[in-house]
Amino acid sequence: MSVRTEDAFDVAAVDGWLRGHTELPEGLPELDQFHGGASNLTYRLGYPGRELILRRPPSGTKAKGAHDMGREFRIQQALAPVYPYVPGMVAYCPDETLIGSEFYVMERIAGTIPRSELGVDLTPAETRRLCQTVIDTLIELHQVDPEKAGLTDLGRGEGYVERQVAGWTGRYRKAKTWNVPSFEKVMAWLEANRPDDVRICVIHNDFRFDNVVLAPDDPAKVVGVLDWELATLGDPLMDLGSSLAYWVQADDDWAFRRFRRQPTHLPGMMTRAEVIDYYCERTGLTAEHRTFYEVFGLFRLAVIAQQIYYRYHHKQTRNPRFKSLWFPVNYLERRCRRLIAKGN
Repeated sequence: MSVRTEDAFDVAAVDGWLRGHTELPEGLPELDQFHGGASNLTYRLGYPGRELILRRPPSGTKAKGAHDMGREFRIQQALAPVYPYVPGMVAYCPDETLIGSEFYVMERIAGTIPRSELGVDLTPAETRRLCQTVIDTLIELHQVDPEKAGLTDLGRGEGYVERQVAGWTGRYRKAKTWNVPSFEKVMAWLEANRPDDVRICVIHNDFRFDNVVLAPDDPAKVVGVLDWELATLGDPLMDLGSSLAYWVQADDDWAFRRFRRQPTHLPGMMTRAEVIDYYCERTGLTAEHRTFYEVFGLFRLAVIAQQIYYRYHHKQTRNPRFKSLWFPVNYLERRCRRLIAKGN
């Protein structure tokens, strides 16, 4: 879509800088903005015969350590030789004076990105195969050797679960506004019931259907994984739990179905329980604390939504899509408490 006024930048300045890092056709590129994301801003630079993607942080107050474009660029660059689903990196610009923020540019991966609807016609059997392929792509990431990829400094290693519970608790308290619940009971339960790390590996931390790209000639094949902003070294079952927070099933209550942003409701898709069983069968891990991982994933999603709403609430962005994000935050608190009651 067209670029929002508040997100516009000097295309000629970017074009001039970019020509110092890669060969490009003559003329300025067409500029479009992808409006689906709620965190970093993503644009298409359309040159004749070549399409590039530019990523930059949002405007407004940012959580400490968030929206680090250089880090996101380096992660994908390091993963490319060992994980064939990352986009090709073109260049990173740390100079914030050029467009008002740091940014990086990458190659565009052609294909379909599944969103609230799949975007392609598949039978239930084909949908099942796609579902398994997407989970297999996550499993493949969890098998990457951080040392061989040069990513041993990506995270802090052991103690990941403990740090995550404490970190997201602090972020929520800092971003809380008057119209959302305290989450104190949920946060206390997470602290009291957190399991030990099962192991430490490379995790994506935002792995979901609308962050994968499906092959144009085979919609059941994954050719790309996008949005590596939150990737780190951490616990793979925490990564799975974060993914399941977005996994809305056909039999979920009406409120959760209203928030669905990926096609996990379709006939042939696995349920959340089946995803956990499939993942554990393929990896040899056990998820005896599955309620914890699911509750944590939902809580973390609530914090992310609240951090975005906080920027809207304090007039740091005028994007109308963020106006009602306080509502899912309220719903997710109730859903967490129901899961805790059911698990106990």
